[in-house]
Amino acid sequence: MIPFPDMILEPLVRAALLEDLGTYGDLTTRTVIAPGTRYAARIVAREAGVASGMQLAAIAFRLVDPALALQILVPDGTRFGKGQTLAEVAGDAAAILSAERVALNFAGRLCGIATRTADFVAQAAGTKARITCTRKTTPGLRLVEKQAVLHGGGFNHRFSLSDAILIKDNHIAAAGGIRPVLQAVKARASHMIRVEIEVDRLDQLAEALDEGGADVVLLDNMDTPTLRNAVGMVAGRLVTEASGNMRLDRIAEVAATGVDYISVGALTHSAPVLDLGLDVSE
Repeated sequence: MIPFPDMILEPLVRAALLEDLGTYGDLTTRTVIAPGTRYAARIVAREAGVASGMQLAAIAFRLVDPALALQILVPDGTRFGKGQTLAEVAGDAAAILSAERVALNFAGRLCGIATRTADFVAQAAGTKARITCTRKTTPGLRLVEKQAVLHGGGFNHRFSLSDAILIKDNHIAAAGGIRPVLQAVKARASHMIRVEIEVDRLDQLAEALDEGGADVVLLDNMDTPTLRNAVGMVAGRLVTEASGNMRLDRIAEVAATGVDYISVGALTHSAPVLDLGLDVSE
C-alpha cells in the first residue's frame, strides 16, 4: 500500500516529541553525552510480528536531527522474526537517544496492532469475510492505528462520524424504531452517502429489509446460528457485517456463516504492544 505523505504524520510525531522532550530537552543526554559523539544503533524485534509505524519512527529521528542516516530494513506491512533488525540509524548520539522512546512507542504500538490484525485475518482465510476495525481507537492516533490494521491485512471501517450513516441501537431507540429511522434516511440523506443499520434480532432484520433504505446491515451480538440465518435472510441484498464478542477463537466459525465483514474493536483497543528495542550496532 502507498504510505501517507510524511507531512500528514509529522504533527503526530512532533507532538509526541514535544511531550517527551519537555521544557528543556533531553536533560540526561545533554549532561552525559559529549558534543559531537557519534552513534550507530538498530531497532530490533524482541518477538515476531508484522511491521507498522516504521515510517513514524523514521520521522521521529529526522525531526530531532535531519542529518541522521536512517534505513528502514523491514517496511510497514512486512512480517519479521524475533531478533530481526527492522531499521538502522547512525549519526549524532544525542539526537538518536532523544528520539529513541518516541520512535519505539509508535513502532511498538502499531506493530502490535498490525500483528493482532494478521492473527484475525488468518482465522478468516478461505472465506469471503474481511476483518475490519472500528472507531475504538486511541484519541489522536486513529489515522495511524487504522493504517496499522491495513498493514496487518485488515480493512477500515469509518474514520469519523462524518464518513457514513451508521444507525445504531441508540439512534433507533431515540428515533422511535427501525422504520422511522430508515424513512428519515430516505427523505434526508444524500444519494452519495452509504447507510448502515444495526440489528440484533431477526425480526428487526426483517423489518429493515422490508422498509429498505440501507446499504449495509450490522448484525450485532448474534450467536453463530442466528448469524447464519441472518445471512440467508439478506440473500445478498445488503452487505453484511458481524460485530460484538468477536474473539479470535470465534472468527473462523463466524466467517463460515457467509458474512461479508467482521468488525473487531479489539484490533485497536486491546492489541498488545510489540516488544522492540534500540540496540547499539556492533
